[in-house]
Amino acid sequence: MCGIFAYLNHLTPKTRQEILQLLINGLKRLEYRGYDSAGVGVDGPSSNADICLVKNTGKVAALESKIESMKDDLNTDGVHTVHVGIAHTRWATHGAPSDTNCHPQRSGDHNEFVVVHNGIITNYKDIKQFLISKGYKFESETDTEVIAKLIKHIRSQNTNDSFRQLVEKTIAQLEGAFACVFKSTLFPGQCVATRRGSPLLVGIKAESALESDSIPVQYSVEEDPKTLKHGTSTDSASPAPRKKTSAMFRVDNQTEEIHPSDGDSVEYFFASDASAIIEHTNRVIFLEDDDVAACKNGVLSIHRMNREGESALSREITTLKMEIQQIMKGNFSSFMQKEIFEQPESVVNT
Repeated sequence: MCGIFAYLNHLTPKTRQEILQLLINGLKRLEYRGYDSAGVGVDGPSSNADICLVKNTGKVAALESKIESMKDDLNTDGVHTVHVGIAHTRWATHGAPSDTNCHPQRSGDHNEFVVVHNGIITNYKDIKQFLISKGYKFESETDTEVIAKLIKHIRSQNTNDSFRQLVEKTIAQLEGAFACVFKSTLFPGQCVATRRGSPLLVGIKAESALESDSIPVQYSVEEDPKTLKHGTSTDSASPAPRKKTSAMFRVDNQTEEIHPSDGDSVEYFFASDASAIIEHTNRVIFLEDDDVAACKNGVLSIHRMNREGESALSREITTLKMEIQQIMKGNFSSFMQKEIFEQPESVVNT
């Protein structure tokens, strides 16, 4: 099984070494899922808005060694106040294990868009042929590469769209199961994540408390979100008391987004499994099918294209009541044994 881990720091200074190590550690938490290659995508070492991809066949430890050997080229001592890093462990389904087939996959030579993806795109051959007819050249055998090139093509037709809107238009063309996290040179400091049929959650770590236990879902312009009752008060009643040490990390009732207060730092973690997040924060949002979570300027918002189905009008911010030891092997001799013994509980929870 593939694994996704991504990290966004906003007003939280981190060295490039710290960011890379955080991504590597996230992948190590996902190793139990099985994989044959791993890769990371981070901002380039210079001040230019480029993206550097480091990918390697084999274990995460081999990727870590490769990064260590490139530390001078990667400028690991550099510091980012705002940064998005994405990482992935791949289990080969389309194409043999190789550095080229490893994720992140890219939209072209300049890495305008890069994506990590779990799942299988069942109509990728049709999309690939369409993109080839438009002049796009493919370098991998993966179904994931069509996602990166498709969003680039959609961007060429919709230059005024936001990053989130581009992702929405991209996934509208996809069939199959997927969980994706996107990064782009055109939208530095922004991250967009989405899922359909494959798990994905968002962890929130902030200096100050969360004022709300849920975040309302925003709908596209065709579905006016203001006509819906999201369960959050819009009257002029006094807000909850603020902590003296910091302004509140809040859900804005007008924009329906999670806002860090001015000057407050915030970190977001995106993962396909809670095991990669729990050591950083126990406050998480489990995305539902066709949710699009967008992070811009430290602001988190969740979107959907329409109101079809029985999706709730908000996403609960859940507090995970577990320790990292519980998520990992614990007292079992293997993860297979752990999964066998946990099946009854998993069925009940489902």
